[in-house]
Amino acid sequence: MREKQERVWKKVFESDLSYIAYELKESTEKPALIILEGPLGAGKTTFVKSFVEDEDAISPTYSVINDLGTVLHADFYRVKNREEIIQLELELYMDAKDYFFVEWGRQHLNSLLKEISEDYSVYLMEISINEQTADSAESRNYTLYSISEY
Repeated sequence: MREKQERVWKKVFESDLSYIAYELKESTEKPALIILEGPLGAGKTTFVKSFVEDEDAISPTYSVINDLGTVLHADFYRVKNREEIIQLELELYMDAKDYFFVEWGRQHLNSLLKEISEDYSVYLMEISINEQTADSAESRNYTLYSISEY
């Protein structure tokens, strides 16, 4: 698998997420599988909420998959193996989706690729938390990679 860095956004605050979401839409080819990676509390779900412009969208931590119109949002934090991914029957959700975000999906990427159409472009979005200082709010860094040769 080959990763190529496409974009980097540094010191992003929550108020900047709509701008990052706009640029992500401009930087990716649809349909797109976007793996979201980062530590607990990095803001993976918050980013997807901004991307779909729906603050009421809930985390799919327990439901595993949320259908948000042209966006599918999954959380694989509790997924342990390929069999669990097969049981999700992803093909039932994929029709007419422009974006498929998967939190904690990096370790399951090969299994995911077997379950989705070859039409999907594949990306990795890494989110890291910057140290908060006394005079600044907590910010994040976002790095987008395209993934090929899988």
